[in-house]
Amino acid sequence: MIVTLIVFLAILTQATVGFGLALVAMPLLVAVVGIKTATPLVALIATAAELIILGRYWRSVQFQAIKPLIISSVIGIPLGVFILREVDEAIITPILGVVILAYALYALFSPRLPPLAGRAWAYGFGFIGGILGGAYNTSGPPVIIYGSCRRWPPDEFKGNIQGYFIPITLLVLVVHGVSGNYTTAVWQNFLWAIPGIILGLIGGFFLSGRLDPHRFRKIVLILLLFLGLRLLF
Repeated sequence: MIVTLIVFLAILTQATVGFGLALVAMPLLVAVVGIKTATPLVALIATAAELIILGRYWRSVQFQAIKPLIISSVIGIPLGVFILREVDEAIITPILGVVILAYALYALFSPRLPPLAGRAWAYGFGFIGGILGGAYNTSGPPVIIYGSCRRWPPDEFKGNIQGYFIPITLLVLVVHGVSGNYTTAVWQNFLWAIPGIILGLIGGFFLSGRLDPHRFRKIVLILLLFLGLRLLF
């Protein structure tokens, strides 16, 4: 039931504001099932949820804008999964805390970043996103920062983020399968996650047009600060 509630909160956040599934789910699930189970589990959950969420935004996706991000992420994902398998949990868990904490601080203070005119930057941001996606399912922060620097309009931003997540999450799913990371514990917890996915999507789509997304986003980011600190210390 704890897994169900965590997944519900993470999916509710993603469906309401367009991001946050892995950022919310990973630190909470790590505390319950450990990072070796949480990472492939969130990959399964994200695939199921994002295919549905993309249905709302696919018309806004600019595939040429996200193609270099996807190409470079494909290179980084196997490296991230390798790190997850080979590096001790006591080392990689605090690193996840640093990633979440850094993104929450960036998003809360919203520094005005310089515009990135050249698309070559996408390959660097995508590669980092691939590593983080393979190790922690948190490929979003580098891509979100890149999109902000490219000054994507709001609808295009949501569409591009979801358009990026789908192929990347599917590839992460495959690499975890090839690496033998889908244990019995992962599948058992995924069954518990299914009610949370369904209820979170229903609640998120209902709330997305009925509350102030900026206030909800700020609440989520403050929560991420505490979750990042908890993983770090």
